[in-house]
Amino acid sequence: MKKKRFSITQKMRLLVILTVLIVSFATMIMTYYINAHQIDGHFKRMTYNSAENFATFVDPEFLSTMRTAVESKEYQELRKKAEQKEDESLIENYLKEKGLWEEYSKSKELMCRYIENMDDIKYLYIIVISDAYASKDMFLIDDFDNPLYHTGCFEDKEPELKGVNAEKEIEPVITNNRWGWLCSAYAPVKDKAGNIVCHIGCDVDVAGVMNERIQFVITITVILILLTAVVMIIAVLYINRIFTKPIKSITTEAKRFKPGKGTDYKDACVIDLYLKNEDELSDIYSVIQTMQKEMVDHLNDMSKIEKERQRYIDILRKVESDNKTKENLLEKVSKDAYHDELTKVGNKSAYVKKVDELSKWIAKGTGKFAIAMIDLNNLKFINDYCGHKAGDVYIKGSCGIITSVFKHSNIYRIGGDEFVVIMIGEDYKNRDALISQVKDEFQKSYYNTINPPEQRYSASVGMAVFADGDMVETVFKRADQAMYADKMLFKTKNGSYR
Repeated sequence: MKKKRFSITQKMRLLVILTVLIVSFATMIMTYYINAHQIDGHFKRMTYNSAENFATFVDPEFLSTMRTAVESKEYQELRKKAEQKEDESLIENYLKEKGLWEEYSKSKELMCRYIENMDDIKYLYIIVISDAYASKDMFLIDDFDNPLYHTGCFEDKEPELKGVNAEKEIEPVITNNRWGWLCSAYAPVKDKAGNIVCHIGCDVDVAGVMNERIQFVITITVILILLTAVVMIIAVLYINRIFTKPIKSITTEAKRFKPGKGTDYKDACVIDLYLKNEDELSDIYSVIQTMQKEMVDHLNDMSKIEKERQRYIDILRKVESDNKTKENLLEKVSKDAYHDELTKVGNKSAYVKKVDELSKWIAKGTGKFAIAMIDLNNLKFINDYCGHKAGDVYIKGSCGIITSVFKHSNIYRIGGDEFVVIMIGEDYKNRDALISQVKDEFQKSYYNTINPPEQRYSASVGMAVFADGDMVETVFKRADQAMYADKMLFKTKNGSYR
């Protein structure tokens, strides 16, 4: 069973979806955190400021005396008795007896008025916070909602006060407990000596804020979901436009390619698309197109070779059947063997033969010649972008310039884009002028931008003259080096194709 393919397009879409979801989720978390942090900070400051502000209205010396009285064993036993009987008069009589009732009543009334004037405060109380390891704290004074015998009552520590050092500043906290959502803060009350007598506890109701926060989370979630959906749709459409459609077009066109001997680019269905964007897909398209064209050209070249081979077979058969023309035909075959088929100048075999002849001249001491090395520029560019047929036109045109200048010299094509000129006789005498002339001809042709690329001929030229002690290979190397230097100047001036 064939495994289901997970295409690049599907992978890109998945990547976009995951990216958008992650960014959206992170944005939502960050927005929630910033909003919650700012609101929490506001309520914590407001709660602590309220507690600290009320601390300025109370009398530390009275509260110190009050604390001493209610912490006594006598009072605590009385308080338990009053709580059991629900008799507040026992506490009132005790405080009157100790001379604390009047100041106590004023403090309690002040606390209640403060709560009434501050809409945000739910609870306000005076508490004695025990050390960090104690399990209970004592409530010194409460508002009118609590019975009188609650004064001096020890209750379990609130969770936010467990492990807290009361001698240091207590950070405000937001909690959700049996009293609901509260923001709690504790401001110290100090005596003249700077000792902490007790703390003013202030609780602000934040249930409404928390409900609004939940609504905020729901709202921002819905908005982000809608925004995410819109971004995802736009991203998928964009991917389809810049990637999916072009890659599908390239794939479809590439599958239509059917090269064969004797076919041109159109018949072979060489890929031919118009891509709007210049990007990596355009590079892939260009590579595929170049490879397809090269394959068509190669098959056509093979077809030509096959036809030429058949032609030689026919010639040989004709030679065998016709003795009268045999000698002439063999001479033609021999001549063809030493000539380049495309340009009709000497080929590499002819050049090798000429080198042997020049070596004999040198051995006899009659060597007097110069070698010009000519290498065509931009032939690869023509082949890649215009096709090998255009490349053949470019080679033949360039060869035409060479033969028109060096009319009295032997010219050889020893490579695809390399020509060698052996200058002797009149051309040897005028070698400098001829070299200058051939360079000028190529330069004029290259800068004639009216012509198509395959007719703007260009070549790099280098020359070397035979000197005593040289061999043919030595002269050739010097000419090749001079040509290479000329090619570097051309590339520096005009750039190079890669």
